[in-house]
Order: sequence, then structure tokens, then C-alpha cells
Amino acid sequence: MSRMIRAETIRKVREVVAHARAAGRLISFVPTMGALHAGHAALLGAARADGAFTVVSIFVNPTQFGPSEDFASYPRDAEGDLRLCKQHGVDLVFLPSATEMYPHAPLTSVSVDRLTRHLCGPHRPGHFAGVATVVLKLLNIVTPDVACFGQKDAQQLAVVRRMVADLDLPVRIAGVPTVREADGLAMSSRNRRLSAVDREQALCLVRALREAERMARDGVREVADIEARMREVVRAAGPSTIDYVSVVDCDELQPIDRIHGPALAALAVRIGATRLIDNLVIGPPPDPPAATGTRPTRTDREPS
Repeated sequence: MSRMIRAETIRKVREVVAHARAAGRLISFVPTMGALHAGHAALLGAARADGAFTVVSIFVNPTQFGPSEDFASYPRDAEGDLRLCKQHGVDLVFLPSATEMYPHAPLTSVSVDRLTRHLCGPHRPGHFAGVATVVLKLLNIVTPDVACFGQKDAQQLAVVRRMVADLDLPVRIAGVPTVREADGLAMSSRNRRLSAVDREQALCLVRALREAERMARDGVREVADIEARMREVVRAAGPSTIDYVSVVDCDELQPIDRIHGPALAALAVRIGATRLIDNLVIGPPPDPPAATGTRPTRTDREPS
């Protein structure tokens, strides 16, 4: 196993990446805020495919937290993060300080409209501008060929993909499926802040999503009925605050009234002091495969 390099400056990252690229290596990148877990390990596995030189950033970005959010208490475990990165063959870990990333008060930010009007957008003003801006900065620093993001943060993934497309950035954005605990809870760095009681209650998110999936599969098309049932499942689990329960289209994350094809069911719920999000693509069952070896009926043929 090659030696894992640790860098704390932009200059060092650029030097190491340039050397790897000169050696003919494909550069892959996984941006994180640390407190790494098995979900991040899946991202690292995807990034290391095809022998790519893999870069991981660990940076709790202050500009994507609102004044009443959990920046100060966000889980941090630098030594554990480095250990996991080394175990999974990461080549370079970038651990910048806030001063390194923002040496001056920034006057420039990136705003992605429309995709941020619903779901988490109204509940976290300024959040996605902070996300888009820091991701753009990191992509410009690392200059990867591919960058991996988890599908659990579906809105973040959509925002990053649109930013990359609109700004013609030469990087492929790869979405990696959500990794879940054995009981279905989506893995998240914030899960470690849940008490045992809260942890059990948090299963209401995945239960609500699975109920939405079942309803869509069984032919329910009215989104209002699906959303109402999801809220019932969450409220039945115990005291919580629902930021949103929503079914939107998969492309631009806009609310829809009826399900005609794949749609994204998403929710954000505050259990105790912890805000959790999850999502699942739902929709009608696929059309059954066409039968073979049978004589076509009248309706299968062109009209005569």
C-alpha cells in the first residue's frame, strides 16, 4: 500500500496532484466534512475504481451553516477519519483550516436557482450557496477527473451536478447509492449524536419512505395522499419536528401533484436536537417484459 499523504495547504495539494497526473494517474475526489463512516467508505471505494489517485478533503465548511445551526457541535474526529482513509487506500487527504480556505472574507458566492427553492432550501437559507461555493473552490484546488457524492444528500448532488454543467467544469460527478444500517437507517455523521431512544425513533424516516414506495407501487398516484401518509408514519413514532415531507420530480426537484414515472420522496425531520434527512426514488412498477413466442393479438398489430 502506498504512503498516504496529508496536506493542509492548497499549494501542497496542487503539487501532489500535479505529480500524480504527470505519472498518468486518473484523479478522483471525495469532498467530506469528516466524521467518516461506512457510507463514506462506499464513496472511497467508488473513487478508487480503476486505480485512480484518490483525494479526500475533510473540512467542516462554516459558510454552509446558518447562525442557529450546529457548526460548533458538528461531529469531528480527525484521527479516526485519517485512520479510515488509510484503511481504504486514499492517496491524499486535504485538511485545510478555515483560514486556508477563506483567507479573506469572501465577496463571491455561487447560487444555483430553482433546484434550491424547495426541500432543504427554505429551511436552511444560504446553505446551498455555501455548499456550491466551497465545492467549486475544492474542485478548482484538486482539479479531479471525477468527484463522488452520496445520493443520501440528493439535493446537494443535484445542485453540484447543475453547477458543474452550467459552469462547464471538466469533471464527472458520480452519485453513490445511500448506505444504510441493517435496520434501514441512512448512515450519517449526525447519527452519532442520537440517544438510544432517538436512534430508534429515527427509523420513522425510512419507514415513511418505504410506505411511500409501497403506495406508489400499488398504484397510488396522488402525491398529497402519499405525503399525508408519510407524515402519519413520522408523527406516530414520537415527538419530532417535520421540516418537510415532499415528493418532487427527480430532475429539478420541483413539487408534483401526481406520479407518472420515477419521483423523489424526501423528508427532513428534527428528532431531539438532531436534524436528519433521507430520500428514496419511488414510482409505478416497471412494465412487465413483453411475452415471447406467442401470437400477437389484434391490438398488438398495426390497424388494418
